[in-house]
Amino acid sequence: MWSVRSTRARRGASGTYPCQVLRIAQPLLDEIVAHARRDHPDEACGIVAGAEGTDQPRRVIPMLNAERSPTFFRFDSTEQLKVWRELDDRDEVPVVIYHSHTATEAYPSRTDIGLAAEPDAHYVIVSTAECGKSKGPVECRSFRIVEGVITEEEVEVT
Repeated sequence: MWSVRSTRARRGASGTYPCQVLRIAQPLLDEIVAHARRDHPDEACGIVAGAEGTDQPRRVIPMLNAERSPTFFRFDSTEQLKVWRELDDRDEVPVVIYHSHTATEAYPSRTDIGLAAEPDAHYVIVSTAECGKSKGPVECRSFRIVEGVITEEEVEVT
């Protein structure tokens, strides 16, 4: 079992941001959580692609954490280039960029904030700190990260 933590937007450094919502299908979220458990104790990472201009996540693309680390993730540059080219060919964008935290809560770290380069993406973090690879509870939260400002958003599972 796992849970989605759905809260209102947090007040950012430059003011209050309107509450946004990530709408995602249950099977897609299940795939993300399964990937996070499978890669534990290392952080998992990947994207959920969707048609350009729709903000609708449609297909999960698990990616390799080139760091193979429990505290940091980085897309493999060769794989990322291949995936981004495929997105272009299919008129898709990374609607969701996800990764896991293996020992801390599902909240962006300073490193996560510094690396957030897709202002239109939803940044989903799954914490496997409580359960590891087992079927125990995980925490799943979504954020927008724009110019260093974190805005938590609600998650609507369909």
